[in-house]
Amino acid sequence: MTTEPRDFNKDAATWDEKPARVKLAGELFNAINDAAPLDLSLRVLDYGCATGLLTLRLAPHVHSVMGVDTAPGMLAVLESKAAALGLNNVSVSLIEENTAPTLPGDYDRIICTMTLHHVEHVLPLLKRFYVHLVSGGTLCIADLDPDGGKFHDNHAGTFHHGFDRTLLKGLLEEAGFANISDSTATEIVREGADGVTRTFSVFLMTGDRP
Repeated sequence: MTTEPRDFNKDAATWDEKPARVKLAGELFNAINDAAPLDLSLRVLDYGCATGLLTLRLAPHVHSVMGVDTAPGMLAVLESKAAALGLNNVSVSLIEENTAPTLPGDYDRIICTMTLHHVEHVLPLLKRFYVHLVSGGTLCIADLDPDGGKFHDNHAGTFHHGFDRTLLKGLLEEAGFANISDSTATEIVREGADGVTRTFSVFLMTGDRP
């Protein structure tokens, strides 16, 4: 098993070449829009946006979307794609690799998909999200249900092997969120390094800043 942390800057150039990633972004967009409908008044933050597969799906349906990530290579790809599509409501911001980094601005919606399992201390980040949401704003988190450590072949930089929904809900409540709900957003089928194909469940959890 690889023990070196993944180089997301190196991965950026080929990130979009996996059809499964593109498919997942579409499925999560649909789940988010169903659970917390989008509209053209919303200012949205996409936390851990990578190359913006979800960011760019959001853009036509909201007032503005800010993509933030710790990998400048990912953000460069997102900026290039947004420019090619003529999307002038998409911006990016590089954030530090920190449990609870300072975020640029305040938002009506904060979206965090398939990123939380890379965050060692979850509660401080949830509290940061709360601070950067306006009153009545909504947090949308999509991540893995408990996966037994089988989803990632390389565990370096992966601090959680999925999340127990009840425990995560408790952390959202501790951070101040209300009206918390969850649903199963989609499933990911993938073959591991051991050659075994497994199915992983992905949940969507939403919570409001009262």
